[in-house]
Amino acid sequence: MMSEKRSSFTGKIGFVLAAAGSAVGLGNIWRFPYLAAKYGGGIFLFVYLILAVTFGFALMCGEIALGRKTGKSAIDAFSALNKKWGFLGWMVSIVPMLILPYYSVIGGWVTKYVAVFVSGGAPDSAGDGFFGGFITSPIEPIVWFLVFIGLTALIVLFGVEKGVEKVSKVMMPVLVLLTLFIAIYIMLMPGAMDGVIYYLKPDFSNFSATTVLAAMGQLFYSMSLAMGIMITYGSYMKKDVSIESSVRNIEIFDTGIAFLAGLMIVPAAYMFYNGDTEKLGKGPTLMFDTLPKVFDTMPGGAVIGAVFFLMVFFAALTSSISLMETVVSIFRDKFGWGRRFTCIAVFIGCVVLGIPSSLGFGVWDFINIGGLSILDMFDFVSNSVLMPIVAFLTCVFIGYIIKPKAFADEISVSGKFKSEKLFNVMIKYIAPVCILLILISSVLDVLGIMKI
Repeated sequence: MMSEKRSSFTGKIGFVLAAAGSAVGLGNIWRFPYLAAKYGGGIFLFVYLILAVTFGFALMCGEIALGRKTGKSAIDAFSALNKKWGFLGWMVSIVPMLILPYYSVIGGWVTKYVAVFVSGGAPDSAGDGFFGGFITSPIEPIVWFLVFIGLTALIVLFGVEKGVEKVSKVMMPVLVLLTLFIAIYIMLMPGAMDGVIYYLKPDFSNFSATTVLAAMGQLFYSMSLAMGIMITYGSYMKKDVSIESSVRNIEIFDTGIAFLAGLMIVPAAYMFYNGDTEKLGKGPTLMFDTLPKVFDTMPGGAVIGAVFFLMVFFAALTSSISLMETVVSIFRDKFGWGRRFTCIAVFIGCVVLGIPSSLGFGVWDFINIGGLSILDMFDFVSNSVLMPIVAFLTCVFIGYIIKPKAFADEISVSGKFKSEKLFNVMIKYIAPVCILLILISSVLDVLGIMKI
């Protein structure tokens, strides 16, 4: 059996920055601005903030408390409290194992663009067909994918305190500074203020149920919920660290970066498209095709683009670290393996699963299910199906099987749980309904019946 003592964060700052690093990822940078632009700017932002301090707060508190209460990673945490619910631990564990490989493929794309902008290739990246030519290549995307996943594995190899925590303490403040710098630069550009007003001023005529569902879905994925990450990080959390205040701090980081990303992208695209925000691309199209064109039209755009992609690289890397740490923790807890052996095994597994996701845009583009590429299929199964189901069952587990009181008691170990009533109502009644709506809308979206 494993003889190594279970790792832990040194304190609240280390935990918050590592957990915030997990929450702040590519979804904050490209998905949040896209949705904000599409669903009315300020009104979307207003709805998102309300949901963050209620819906997101309750779910994150529950997952972290589960991890700290049991001292187990996701695969064993549920069975530690109720053996009949051990199946949920297996379901949770599958999610990061599916996400990490294809997420690292996209991380490789980001790494490539950092190299392109730093080496002076910004004008080339703005050309039509540059991104498509890159991702359809059979070799180059895989090389960058290996660089990205290799760096992730190296950091995780050093452990929680010397690897995950130390890197997060450096990257997260730098990420905030870079994001703030670019946002201020773009806001000061001539003509940008119209885009800023659109982004910040709530227009209640744009409010709809679809706006709420879109904001709820973004929050759900952005905060790394139902991936086993917060359960794992909670198991590394010391008893004297406040869960409630830590979650609030994580929300500030996560929402703050998403907010600043919107201040970067929405005004810039607003200027580029003369106020027609419907032309904003979604996902990779926005990040790797539209934005290089935007930077190419800006004074000093090559420098700003280099800083932007460096910022995105930090966001992608902190999230991939948390995903890999979660998978490593799962295998170590289940099989008693040492950290070094587990990191190597997980790295190899990610390479095996990641290469098809990369080739799915090129030589293997004939492989598709329901019109989805290999990478998109992994994304659909993990994000649109498994995660909402896991989150719903977690709410049932906390709210009706173990009862919220047991989790509130764990949260109260380090001080009074001020938001206990909110936690109870959200976990038992509101969150389960919201999650079911997210699941239904996500599936309908992919089927083309309802577009979010």
